[in-house]
Amino acid sequence: MEQSLTYLKNIDLTPKKLRYYLAAVKKMTPVTALDYLYYGKQKATQVLYQAVKSAISNAKQTLKVEDNLLKFKVFTIEQGQKLKRFRPGGRGTPKPILKKKSHIKIILTISKIINSKQQIPKKSQIKNSKQNIKKV
Repeated sequence: MEQSLTYLKNIDLTPKKLRYYLAAVKKMTPVTALDYLYYGKQKATQVLYQAVKSAISNAKQTLKVEDNLLKFKVFTIEQGQKLKRFRPGGRGTPKPILKKKSHIKIILTISKIINSKQQIPKKSQIKNSKQNIKKV
């Protein structure tokens, strides 16, 4: 099965903030996800918009298909590096600050579309074909 992989590393936003929108975006097609993320005001929606747009353009180049035929196979947000910083605390003790980064992994595949020539058989047709087999 043909697929296109896009992997964005070391994004300066915590995975928790990015995962807030992940459940809603996963269910959509990539094209409708772009429309949904375009109007978000948070930084997480802007980052996810750029990631999905990049994934669509990569898939169009590698798979040679239109963008409306694509669907998400994998869309995950993973923990990246942590920058450890310290602030002075009471009595000279250091208070740790963790600046978390995240990685975005998107795999797009081609969705299967039933042509008008290939029609799904109805239940009555299946029953008739089973009866014909039994008679023979």
